[in-house]
Amino acid sequence: MDLSEIHRAIRSGLKPLEAAPPMRLSEWAARHFYLSAESSYVEKSWEAYPYQVAILDAMGDDDIQEVTLHKSARVGYTKMLLAAVAYFAEHKRRNQAVWQPTDEDSDEFVKTELEPMIRDVPAMVRVFPSFMRKHKSNTLRQKLFLGSMLHLRGGKAAKNYRRLSVSVAILDEIDGFDLDVEGEGSAVELARKRIEGATFPKLIIGSTPKIKDSSQVEARQQQAQKRFRYHVPCPHCGVEQVLRWGGPDKPFGFKWTEDNPETVAYLCEHCGVLFRQAEYLGVWHLGRWIAQDFTFIAPDSNYHTALGVKIPKPLSVGFSIWTAYSPQADWSSLVRLFLSAIRKKAAGDKSELKTFVNTTLGESWEEEVEKTDQHELKKRAKLTPFPLRVVPMGGLALVAGVDVQDNRFAVVVWAVGRGEEMWTVDHIELDAMPGDEKDWDRLDGYLQTRFKHAAGTELGISAVGIDTQGHFTHQAYNFCRLRAHRRIYAVRGDPKDGQTVKRTASLQDVNFRGKIIKSGVKLWHVGTDTAKDLLHSRLSLISPGPGCVHLSDELSDDFFDQLTAEARKKVKTARGDVSRWVKIRPRNETLDCTVYAIFAAHMRDFHRYTARMWDRLEAEVQPKTADIFATAPSGEQTAPPAAVPRETVQPPKALARRVGRIGKIGG
Repeated sequence: MDLSEIHRAIRSGLKPLEAAPPMRLSEWAARHFYLSAESSYVEKSWEAYPYQVAILDAMGDDDIQEVTLHKSARVGYTKMLLAAVAYFAEHKRRNQAVWQPTDEDSDEFVKTELEPMIRDVPAMVRVFPSFMRKHKSNTLRQKLFLGSMLHLRGGKAAKNYRRLSVSVAILDEIDGFDLDVEGEGSAVELARKRIEGATFPKLIIGSTPKIKDSSQVEARQQQAQKRFRYHVPCPHCGVEQVLRWGGPDKPFGFKWTEDNPETVAYLCEHCGVLFRQAEYLGVWHLGRWIAQDFTFIAPDSNYHTALGVKIPKPLSVGFSIWTAYSPQADWSSLVRLFLSAIRKKAAGDKSELKTFVNTTLGESWEEEVEKTDQHELKKRAKLTPFPLRVVPMGGLALVAGVDVQDNRFAVVVWAVGRGEEMWTVDHIELDAMPGDEKDWDRLDGYLQTRFKHAAGTELGISAVGIDTQGHFTHQAYNFCRLRAHRRIYAVRGDPKDGQTVKRTASLQDVNFRGKIIKSGVKLWHVGTDTAKDLLHSRLSLISPGPGCVHLSDELSDDFFDQLTAEARKKVKTARGDVSRWVKIRPRNETLDCTVYAIFAAHMRDFHRYTARMWDRLEAEVQPKTADIFATAPSGEQTAPPAAVPRETVQPPKALARRVGRIGKIGG
């Protein structure tokens, strides 16, 4: 063997240890990627659109841990995703997992997108010797590359997220996934668990949004540290702007004449001059991704402030892009789709318009549903301010609802007055492990708090509803069993239509410290949807008086978000479509607590109180000869009584998170 053969043998043996020179994903794609005939309009080498470069580089950047793409159809997302998979397999040798909404979607992705890409990209053939062979390393569920593994799964089954340890987790079309995967949580968090411990963890999420307020891609986009939109300069005035659809009442956006799509042009919101798609394509390469705080991404994919100062890359970024930016669809075709959808909507069919909003505009569809707007409630609270932890004038009794979570007790205390007028008195979260009996004692301590009244008296909580569903049913049963004399009730929700708020009760066995107590506690069933209907209608009342719900301006944003976290929608059941209150946001504890508090008020029969009964209660709580600390009537007070320090209403020996302006709800 001569020396050259020895050198070749050494080089061959050391090849697996060779480190590839640094290369951005956009650069790798420009050199290696290829558009396959099966999944592209034209079979050719890859050439990125101007707006795709920064997205690709964010996907491949080790400094960025999460990338969310909030998109429409036809912006090239699937091709970017394939390029990322190939890049991580060939260039970085990272283990990956790709989840599609269903197993069928995953199989189709492999057959029509992934395998043609592996076949046509030479760099992939080099790292996948098992291609086109029947082998356990080449299946619809996994591909074994040189130095890495790619797992391919559907997202509906919780088991598809188990026993995987990867560096890259990709969730494609996340809005097609269940919000709660078989009761084990969101697909995003299940996938995130698979990259815990990775040296360079990467989570990539992309989707066309579907329904507003339940869109998972919208939620992830909102949580990104930096959220970017692609700005292009006007061909006439040069001012950068986001392309938006606009409308007949908007001084910008797409305009056309006499229902003729061929006349469409874009009206610049700055100079008021129209430009056509050809003019846009002449300047789109000058566009920039700019965030809400004016951070921008430079051509080299580095991040800069508005003044051009280079800054560290954020851990999470979000991008929003829609069809009008892409040359794959001419603008006149967008107008045709829109006009067709509008005609069908006029005839009572909104399905085509919904498709247009989702897949063309890249926006979520807002169903016409019954719901309460949290922003309106916040504005109203600021107009009629009153402090928390002091019972306002008009509040004559206190009721509370408790929601039991795995690591806390959420409690909302309400004051009830004539005609079931209600005021928020407190919103608190007690950090707790409900499996520990001592933490239930802390809850008990809080429920014995006496709150100062604006009239100078004190009020204790007169009735409490405690949720018993979840992981700590028997602990909740026992807590209520021992405190039934204090009107502390064990409750369970029943969402069926037509149920009264206060339904029947049944006796339940209690398993306490391994001992079964037969018929130990009375479990009350609550007509939750009826209570939510009642609350929804009362929240719409503006004028003080019977039924009006008053919300303190000191409540946190989370309180309002959770109070309005459900909407009444049609849902499919075994007996057909029915109307139900369903979650549109992940957390709804304050709503549940309020429902249980309404139940507690019904247990006190406040909904049946006569004027004489209210007079008697008012004489006890708000005597006409009020003391010097009495404050103005409800709606006029602006501060707690000067002589009543707020510390007097803190729960004894309770380490709690106050959920007002000074605190934030924990997860």
